[in-house]
This record gives sequence, C-alpha cells and structure tokens, in this order.
Amino acid sequence: MNQTELEQNIVKALENNPFCSFSTVENGKPKSRYMALFNDGMNIHLATNRRTHKVDELENNPNVSLLLGYEAGGSKEVVEIEGTCEVTKNEGLREQVWNDELKAWFDGPNDPNYVILDITPHRIEYTGKDHEHQVWEQ
Repeated sequence: MNQTELEQNIVKALENNPFCSFSTVENGKPKSRYMALFNDGMNIHLATNRRTHKVDELENNPNVSLLLGYEAGGSKEVVEIEGTCEVTKNEGLREQVWNDELKAWFDGPNDPNYVILDITPHRIEYTGKDHEHQVWEQ
C-alpha cells in the first residue's frame, strides 16, 4: 500500500467511526475518555466544553492519543493516532462541526463554552480489516 492509499484508508476509517477514545496527559499520566470525532480528510476535530478538564490538561501538555475503529458498530479497522491538540483559532470550525446532537450540551454554535479541539497528527498506525499494518508519519 502506498502513501496515498494509506491516507485514503485512514480517512475512510475516520469517516466510518464517529467515536474515539481521546487521551490527554494529566499529572504525568494518561487520561482517556470517549468523544465524538469529526474530520475533514486528515484534519481531525473534537467538540468540547471550554470548562472541561481536558482543555486545562491540553494547556499543560498538548500531546494526545486517539484510538478508534474496533468498537461495536465500528468498521473493524484500528486507527491509533499520536499528535498534538489545541483549542482551534479557526472560528469557522464551530459552525462546520455543529450538529443537533450537540444541543444536549450547548445552546448553539455561538455558545461561548463550545470550542473545537484541533488535532495535528504526527504518527498514525493503521491496521486494516485484513490485519495489514501500516504507519503514516508526518
């Protein structure tokens, strides 16, 4: 599988798996939680509340890990992402990511506590349905 095919497979896996395990670092230890995943190609975003612990954790240490794909209802591919994360400065992403499911937590895309986390992947391990393992690195 060449680099282009690998990236296409990663994007398909991101699109087919709307949830991921998102890990930050808290007091030198990993802390994981399930989150809804949004992507535009290899650009990965998560919606969260500005007042959550994860936002504080990212200010102290921007290193993150995401795991997706094998849970019930997923595509049975496994995608492990290592990267960095920050609250996006792109205000347009708030509108782009917004959907009605977020109404349970926010008043709308202009809610001041609604923020988008922008993931910059540095290394992605992809294991396909046929168990072929590939590594993408930036």
